[in-house]
Amino acid sequence: MGDAIQERMLEEVADLHGVPEGAYNIRSNGKTSARATTANIDITTKTDKAGIDIRIKPGTKHESVHIPVVVSASGLKEMVYNDFFIGDDADVVIVAGCGIHNCGDQDSEHDGIHRFFVGRNARVKYVEKHYGEGDGEGKRILNPGTEVYMEENSYMEMEMVQIKGVDSTNRTNTAELAAGAKLIVRERLLTHGTQDAESTYIVNLNGDDSSADVVSRSVAKDRSKQTFNSKIVGNAKCSGHTECDAIIMDDAKIFAIPGLIANDIDAALIHEAAIGKIAGEQIVKLMTLGLTEEEAEAQIVNGFLK
Repeated sequence: MGDAIQERMLEEVADLHGVPEGAYNIRSNGKTSARATTANIDITTKTDKAGIDIRIKPGTKHESVHIPVVVSASGLKEMVYNDFFIGDDADVVIVAGCGIHNCGDQDSEHDGIHRFFVGRNARVKYVEKHYGEGDGEGKRILNPGTEVYMEENSYMEMEMVQIKGVDSTNRTNTAELAAGAKLIVRERLLTHGTQDAESTYIVNLNGDDSSADVVSRSVAKDRSKQTFNSKIVGNAKCSGHTECDAIIMDDAKIFAIPGLIANDIDAALIHEAAIGKIAGEQIVKLMTLGLTEEEAEAQIVNGFLK
């Protein structure tokens, strides 16, 4: 892989401008190309299947782990399993992401299952970005799966971003929350051309005072199609909120299916969904400031997805 391509892709998916601080594992075209560990964060290669184990010691504070994946080979298809073991009372940032640069005629696909075992009172910020580019006919396909297991009073914030160039994605996320655990999910999604994106979030609030807030903001352009499925299940005295807010443009299609299941009298659950087009007066207002219609549209979309 050309260094320039890899550098640009790492910048897109992991905001990296060179070697990251802290622990990291960079996967390039199916192989580990660079790795570093710290005294508190260990990364080991799995022996039974493709993937890595990331172990974060209890009490680790203000450290980060970067595990970006870059694919530039046309026709490469891989499935990777990464497990994160986050010790009690740890406070860490985990940055994952996958960039596919496909200039060939064959489809390139990266599928990954990430499992998070979040210890008591631990805090995790997880950022996952997906990005595709390349002028080949071959498709750029990403099918990530995330499983989250949260122990008592743990906190996890997930930022799930797909802004450009991924032809097909099917993202499935499940979470199990013990008492006092709190999960925040912020999805940002932009599809264009004939892209197809499907996201599913299933959150089980199993312990008293557990809570979840799952929000998706998306824009669908051209003839692209999006499906947002979310299901919050209240199995105890808990609170849950899920929301889908989408802008539809051109000939796109958006399906929003927020769902709630209450299995306990003290489960307080709310869902909202809104799909609409950009208001004409917003465009006109920006055009009076000297922007073209396309520029005005881009400004509104970028602001919405911030």
